[in-house]
Amino acid sequence: MGKKTVRDINVSGKKVLIRVDFNVPMQDGKITDENRIVEALPTIKYVLEKGGRAILFSHLGRVKTAEDKKDATLAPVAARLSELLAKPVQFVPETRGAALEAAINGLKDGEILMFENTRFEDIEGNKESKNNPELGKYWASLGDVFVNDAFGTAHRAHASNAGIAANIQETVAGFLLEKEIEFIGGAVSNPKRPFVAVLGGAKVSDKIEVISNLLKVADKVIIGGGMAYTFLKAQGYEVGTSICELEKVALAKSLLEEAQGKIVLPIDFAYTEKFENEPAKHVGPITDIQPNEMSLDIGPKSIELFASVLATAKTVVWNGPMGVFEMSNYAKGTIGVCDAISKLQDAITIVGGGDSAAAAIQFGYASKFTHISTGGGASLEYLEGKLLPGVEIVANK
Repeated sequence: MGKKTVRDINVSGKKVLIRVDFNVPMQDGKITDENRIVEALPTIKYVLEKGGRAILFSHLGRVKTAEDKKDATLAPVAARLSELLAKPVQFVPETRGAALEAAINGLKDGEILMFENTRFEDIEGNKESKNNPELGKYWASLGDVFVNDAFGTAHRAHASNAGIAANIQETVAGFLLEKEIEFIGGAVSNPKRPFVAVLGGAKVSDKIEVISNLLKVADKVIIGGGMAYTFLKAQGYEVGTSICELEKVALAKSLLEEAQGKIVLPIDFAYTEKFENEPAKHVGPITDIQPNEMSLDIGPKSIELFASVLATAKTVVWNGPMGVFEMSNYAKGTIGVCDAISKLQDAITIVGGGDSAAAAIQFGYASKFTHISTGGGASLEYLEGKLLPGVEIVANK
């Protein structure tokens, strides 16, 4: 990938700072999806096996006040990591200070430590999120080398990535960051063809740049989910009470013109009067929608259409669900797309993080894809063709 990785350096006997992305969903102090932890294991194990002294750190959620801290500690994550590694993980409930420094200096080769949520530093002055120079320099002083393995925050220049990299001699990518760059970056810059992008989610405004960039490189761009109704409105259809960004209709129209047939829209939908998990009243083309109805999912003919477009694809990038998949009655479209992509032979299939990654895991398709990204916003910005600060810091070291 043209960037140094952890395998290119000697970590034996060194204090290895590893920025991981353990921003995992939690409920009542329990982890509800540990995919990001599991994906970080190869880098962590490699450093430990090679005799490095691993010092892990991550953010977790948003921390704006002291009150937020009680629900944002990384202690449960450290405990789960210890179970997954089958070895002790020393947890230090501090982000700086004598206790943290003593714990780090007391590490032996092959031992591991995790310190507290980096966003605890945001309570006074957003030091982490605004890349406070003093904080980046301090964290860099705690180690000998820096391994960035947090793709989920790669689109942000924070003290815990860009700040450390600016103040340490050696910065390299971990195996997860390497994998994300290889698959998502490769899909955009040099895809095996035909290349089909599948985009869903609620709003066109969230994915304008993604659509525009993918129209330049993809052979087809399938659009489902809530943002499809803005495109249908641009084609002159009524969409009832379905989510629709009226202020983006003109933009959708211009994207359709720019696409010259590359954009593929749904052709039937599941209709209901209320946003709740009740069976659809009826399924049919957009012309069947009543003024008091909304669509919460694509219909079976759309699933067939999308599957036929995907059938010959050699590269697929999917970002965003086809409907309100959290409701069982409106998950059929998202499951259908999962299923169609999972059946492709000899194709590179990438799920671009966020809700689509959650859906692939929830519906049992995780092992069927070539790569499930750990980054939501980072995946989107990478698909837009943007340079990501967390990637760039390992580019020229």
